[in-house]
Amino acid sequence: GKEVVIANAIIAILTIGGQQLFSFFTFSCPCHIGQNLIYGLAFLGAPALILLVVGYALNNQTWRLVTGKRSPLQEEITPNHLLQCKLICFVLCSITGRALVAPVTWLAVTLINGSYYVCAISEYVSEHYYEGNPNATASERRRILAEFPCSQLVPPELSRARDEVILLLRYQSQVAGWLLIAVVVITVFLSYCLASCFSPLSFLHFRYWRSYVHNEQELFDEAADQHSRLYAMQHVRKFFGFVPGSENVKEIRIPSLREWQAISGLAFLKQVDEEHYDYSLLHDWALKESVNGKYLKTDEDP
Repeated sequence: GKEVVIANAIIAILTIGGQQLFSFFTFSCPCHIGQNLIYGLAFLGAPALILLVVGYALNNQTWRLVTGKRSPLQEEITPNHLLQCKLICFVLCSITGRALVAPVTWLAVTLINGSYYVCAISEYVSEHYYEGNPNATASERRRILAEFPCSQLVPPELSRARDEVILLLRYQSQVAGWLLIAVVVITVFLSYCLASCFSPLSFLHFRYWRSYVHNEQELFDEAADQHSRLYAMQHVRKFFGFVPGSENVKEIRIPSLREWQAISGLAFLKQVDEEHYDYSLLHDWALKESVNGKYLKTDEDP
């Protein structure tokens, strides 16, 4: 849908901006043999992995998929395992597709920029690109190649060789970046085509179904917010003797010390019976305790 496309575009733009700032302020190649590869791959892969995990965590479908699997009600229902596996695979693919937007953008922009790749691979360039001292050992040549990303460490007589190596590595990195973008675009397009081919709905019916699901979710969220507010209002009224926002409040209830202690502290969701839960300590108190206690008239002098 349009919302998904806009959200993905915003994520991609923010990732590109973050990558540029990240490279400018934090990236500095060590230019040391044995360290360039680790440093370059860490900056290339670690942020992409973090963005992938964040993408999973910020998707509501992830928590819908994993929440409530240990409910006793689930054991009473005999599911169609084949259909359930298909549905789980479909939802996982959908979640993964959304989660991959940021890390793929990071990898593509980073490869097109080329700095991380140059740092990581410079010491592994073929030695025929470096025409230095023929008596130098292989380890010495690798050390010199590892220093190529840092121009201030390269002797003047090797400046041309350095420029050739840097151009070669940037070429490889940028080609890899554009290939990654092409593969992702083709994969996404083919995935949508296959999903449309195997869909039991026609084009207009699918648009209607998508609109219905969107509207249902919005209406459900609004109703749930209003329902929970009204339900909580009953418990607050019982504890304080009035509803917030009420006009002309005649009296208020003065809770006792034991009641304050009963609703204070930490509590998990508490199961009352097979079908109901207590959502909070105040909820538990309101269902158990009768309405009594001290009341104070608001027009009286305390």
